[in-house]
Amino acid sequence: PDVLQSFGGHDPHRDLDIQRLHRSLPAIPQQAQLHLSERPRKPITDRRANLALVIGHNGSVTTTQANYAPAANLRRPDPVSVGTIVWLGSEVMFFAGLFAIYFTLRSTSPDLWAERTTLLTVPYATVNTIILVLSSFTAQMGVFAAEKRRPYSTGKGLRNWGMVEWFFLTFALGAIFVSGQVWEYSMLVAEGMPIYADAYASAFYITTGFHAIHVTGGLIAFLLVIGRAYAVKNFGKKEETSAIVISYYWHFVDVVWVALFLVIYFLK
Repeated sequence: PDVLQSFGGHDPHRDLDIQRLHRSLPAIPQQAQLHLSERPRKPITDRRANLALVIGHNGSVTTTQANYAPAANLRRPDPVSVGTIVWLGSEVMFFAGLFAIYFTLRSTSPDLWAERTTLLTVPYATVNTIILVLSSFTAQMGVFAAEKRRPYSTGKGLRNWGMVEWFFLTFALGAIFVSGQVWEYSMLVAEGMPIYADAYASAFYITTGFHAIHVTGGLIAFLLVIGRAYAVKNFGKKEETSAIVISYYWHFVDVVWVALFLVIYFLK
């Protein structure tokens, strides 16, 4: 009545039209009736049937399928992995400075370079390099096992090895490489090339020595990851991330050594 009063009172013809319109509208379920004061923020839906009520301009009420876009599944990178990659970027700059020492020495003292490179045993260094490269493959196999949440061996054969077994093998190969490098140092010193002999000797021992220190640090990290696998009751995401991160570092030192090997032993 208040609404009709605002339009100028009752009009028999208008009231009759309103009654006819009201009879023509289908019955709206009680659960779907809304008061004018209610302003829903979401469409009226039946959650079980995923249906939405649609009121047309002529007052008809129909149901339609409500389609909702799935929420975006964002997978953010692991912060530990990102931090490791950034740190390895700084290590690239460090070794780039060591490479610069070699190239500068070669350009300023070509005679000294030619004389000292004759003392290097290329076949011995090649075998040592192959051992280190093989350790990179075994480290990655350990990562594959960690991603499958298989920390230990589940049976006989290499296919059933777990992360621990692969990392122990990687540790052994890396230890052989470092031991072989120390043996090469002793051979060069015996042939008259200690670290204080000349500029080439200093560059050789500093460059390869820093790399050997990095390899030794990687060996210690492998032992820590292996110990963590034994310490935890459930091998989970954190342990898997540790295995992946140490593999990043190990692949890095392998790539650096391959570059050093080519520059030191083959660049004449």
